Amino acid sequence: MAIEINSAALYGIEGLLVKVEVDIAKGMPSFNIVGLADTAVKEAKERVRAAIINSGYTFPIGRITVNLAPANIKKVGSMFDLPIAIGILACSGYINEKELFNYLFIGELSLSGEIRAVKGALNLVMEGSKNNIKNFIVPEKNKEECSLIKEIGIYNFSSLEQCVNFLLFKDCLPYCNSNNEQKPFIQEFDFQDIIGQISCKRALEIACAGGHNVLMFGPPGVGKTMLAKRVPSIMPPLSYNEAVEVTRIYSVSGKVHSEEALIKKRPFRSPHHSSSTYALIGGGNDLKAGEVTLAHKGVLFLDELLEFKKESLEALRQPLEDRLINISRQSGSVSYPANFMFIGALNPCPCGKYTFKEFYNQCSCSEKEIERYLKKLSGPLLDRIDIYTYVAPVNFNDINNNVKSEASSTIRDRVISARKIQEERFKKNNISCNAEMTHSHLTKFCILSEKCTLLMKKIYETYNLSTRAYDRILKVARTICDLRGKDLIEEGDIIEAVNYRKFLDNKIC
Repeated sequence: MAIEINSAALYGIEGLLVKVEVDIAKGMPSFNIVGLADTAVKEAKERVRAAIINSGYTFPIGRITVNLAPANIKKVGSMFDLPIAIGILACSGYINEKELFNYLFIGELSLSGEIRAVKGALNLVMEGSKNNIKNFIVPEKNKEECSLIKEIGIYNFSSLEQCVNFLLFKDCLPYCNSNNEQKPFIQEFDFQDIIGQISCKRALEIACAGGHNVLMFGPPGVGKTMLAKRVPSIMPPLSYNEAVEVTRIYSVSGKVHSEEALIKKRPFRSPHHSSSTYALIGGGNDLKAGEVTLAHKGVLFLDELLEFKKESLEALRQPLEDRLINISRQSGSVSYPANFMFIGALNPCPCGKYTFKEFYNQCSCSEKEIERYLKKLSGPLLDRIDIYTYVAPVNFNDINNNVKSEASSTIRDRVISARKIQEERFKKNNISCNAEMTHSHLTKFCILSEKCTLLMKKIYETYNLSTRAYDRILKVARTICDLRGKDLIEEGDIIEAVNYRKFLDNKIC
């Protein structure tokens, strides 16, 4: 008679309940794992055999068959080691099988019987909880993240022997972490460190207030990277639900630290320009999450934007628009969340010395060289960026005037106030900020006066804008209005929003 053990597998960032069925029959000694298992799962039989023997138990001699149901979905990873070992020991009479139905088991085994941490433990426990399983046996190093799920029992062990003793004697209480609530943290960077750049700081404040995408351009060394690194310091703190959502992604990617399970800071991802399209978007044979997913609810910063491969930049178009990335490969299809704020930084020409002030301009590039350099930025990609801001060289007087800039905490207070207005506005619309509005939301929440309508008509016709660019101007104007704490968009809001769509030679995108 086969024994069933509850476990779970990962599919993208979602969990999938798996029944580990173990049967030991008479016949020629063998050990087979079936149920569409990948190489890591099939190799479990060697780890399980050594772990059982080295933990002081007798490995059964017979025909051992392990089935991972449902058998039509591919199983990836090492989280099935522990449930397979428990199933074999139950078949051998070491454990009472009636005690196993109420537990879900996950964990990788070492040859010595140690239970090692697995990726995605939080997601697996969440799936079990959805299926009315209340008790979970997990590796000790995964206990912090698993304890984020409330009203369940988390039993953590560091070895197979400890786990078996617990199942026999019930000699410990479930782990309960009372430290999961958000605590204030110290920002590493502050806008107070930035000299000058008032217009850029204003643009980034508007971007954070509405969740808008930003493109910064200017000569090298003027502070583009410094500005971008300080953007998280003026963003609203993660809510508890957002923090759990981000933690789920990092858990699947194996990036959660055992000592602090809940990720409390907004992600800031800054991949190098030599990164492949797979690293940026996600994919590969094992359908891993890419940088766009790791930046979910945070910032994706691409420094030296035009040094990235053109195909990598074009691959950003869908996640920038849909805030979701769908990956289809021969090994399967998954969907990952990708709701991030995009910040790009680039030099205006190959030598980087071109400026819009003749006094500073020392550019040696020809027009054809600049045109060829900028060709990587396609129109559809530029259309998906809400705010363009020129980062100018800092005047000598600004460097030596010893006047302190506005602190991040002050700017963040204004951003949080604007976000609260949007939260109240969109509470019945399943979106969180102005940047996520669709055209139907714009007609409802961006009502224009007659003067503003005539102004938008003139802008639309004069600059031959696309419908998407028109919508994005309205979204930015709505955010500027929210920062003022007003209900109705005014002409000044629209004019400021249009100015943030000027790119390079004052061309409106």
